[in-house]
Amino acid sequence: MANSNKHIRFSKLISSAAIFLAGFSGFVAAQETTEIIHDAEYYVLAAQHGDRWLTEDADIDSKLEELREKFGKPPNIIHIMWDDTPVGEVGIPEIQKMRGWETPVMNEMAADGMNLLRMYTEPSCTPSRAAAITGRHAVRNGMYNVGFPYEYGGLAADEVTIAEVLSEAGYATAFYGKSHLGDVTSANLNNQGFDEAIWSPYNQVPSLYVPAGQAHALSPAVMFPNMFPDDPYDIDKGWRPTGFVWALEGKKGGEVREFGTPPFDHEGYMALEDAFEEATLDFIRRNAEGDKPFFISWWPQLTSFLGFPDRVTPAGGLLQEALARLDVRVGRLRDELDALGISENTLVVLMADNGPMVHDGPVGMVETIYAGGKGDFTEGGVRVPAIVWWPGVVEPGQTVGDIVHITDLFTTFARLGGALQNIPTDRIIDGIDQTALLFNGDTYSRRDYNFIYTGPVLAALVKGRYKRHLVGAKPGLSGPEFYDLYNDPREASAKMLPMFPAKGMFNIMKLRHQMWIEKYPNQGQNRDYPFVDVVDARPEVAAASKPRINPEDLPFDPREVISRIPEWENIDARWGAQR
Repeated sequence: MANSNKHIRFSKLISSAAIFLAGFSGFVAAQETTEIIHDAEYYVLAAQHGDRWLTEDADIDSKLEELREKFGKPPNIIHIMWDDTPVGEVGIPEIQKMRGWETPVMNEMAADGMNLLRMYTEPSCTPSRAAAITGRHAVRNGMYNVGFPYEYGGLAADEVTIAEVLSEAGYATAFYGKSHLGDVTSANLNNQGFDEAIWSPYNQVPSLYVPAGQAHALSPAVMFPNMFPDDPYDIDKGWRPTGFVWALEGKKGGEVREFGTPPFDHEGYMALEDAFEEATLDFIRRNAEGDKPFFISWWPQLTSFLGFPDRVTPAGGLLQEALARLDVRVGRLRDELDALGISENTLVVLMADNGPMVHDGPVGMVETIYAGGKGDFTEGGVRVPAIVWWPGVVEPGQTVGDIVHITDLFTTFARLGGALQNIPTDRIIDGIDQTALLFNGDTYSRRDYNFIYTGPVLAALVKGRYKRHLVGAKPGLSGPEFYDLYNDPREASAKMLPMFPAKGMFNIMKLRHQMWIEKYPNQGQNRDYPFVDVVDARPEVAAASKPRINPEDLPFDPREVISRIPEWENIDARWGAQR
């Protein structure tokens, strides 16, 4: 029987009293098991709903077996994830009509499948991407800082990715697009379970690190001092990050090379998106008829901060222009799946990685429905559009209000691929198997909670319709820090007395979470010089992979300096914990 079933049977042995009372240590001792370890809150639900989940899982196992007999292999899985989009911008054409653009293909896929209206992510790019690929909140592995050239860090080698989990179960795996998981060797995606990968180690900000960006967007001389008269007081010009790359490529166990053109002109950056799409479609074609199912993370770069040379939408905002173009690419992927006759054995999940960049962001980044945006712990920062498309399996026309978290994709993909046994059992896996939701629809989620971190700070708690802001709360008597998201979805009117019945619940929820961290401590980010294994490194890239100044000429160790780089840096004071 599936790993998750055994997990539920074990959970049924846990009484609610053991979780709530001071005898929590007994609960911890009982969890010494070889099964997947979830956050403590999961066991509260499993103890109450385990019998029903067992029945559901038996039916799911039968359906999965029928599908494998029909198609000869487990389902293909494609995860498409892009940047900075609020709920409502994709999948709800009525909102698009009011905002001046449309994404007809993705809207149609939402109508033909499942529109998840309560998909939670982490508050910003790197944390969400780390959460998706490892099934763990970014705070657990130090991946909660948004990376820029040079990051001197990235995803650790001992993190287990969904690509590794599925590879061990016989999947062909590939990654194409924006990784944003770091610039060190361990973060190279050919070292993280992908058979083939072309990836950008950073976000879209380096699109500004070109002469056109210096001329039109960056502060004078901050990147290209040679474009300005010589500054006699600028006597340490070598600090500028001139050795970064647009993208890297590699195959599992093989060499890593720079991909595309060197980052000197904007056209080279814009060409990456075509390359990512072409590689995705080529991988699908090569694996469609093979014995192996395939898993693809296609995470589009989406746009440049310098924008597009023309306009295809009346709105004209950066995000709207990017989404309209992405929609065309998604249409080509859908057409390819149909042409190859594999749509009914291919799950496609489309989603954004966090809310919009409303703080000092480009034109077109707006809240739309929920308050806040990228970096915030309010709903606008962590709720995103998400669509599930699987013809013949996921029933069409579904609008789902259940809570789902980005980490749930990890465990759900593993379940669908028959790979739950490959998930590590020595750490907390935040992702919950949501296969029942995919097969049975609305109200079948196995999650009613979320822990929202900004950096290493536990900023807010969500339990069903209710939410508590922890950041800004005063010690002692609670203040107005509670919200009913049904009646106050924009978190505009915090409550105190009317919400006090929920205070104890939130206190215990937080305590369970923190005590579980004591047993399974969070890990820090690993640090190193970037690009040390790029075999065709340009001189600038090679220089970036070692100390800038000869260590023998310094009274300190440059590597020790790198090891002390703070793991949490609030790049914009108005992002994250401060509102």
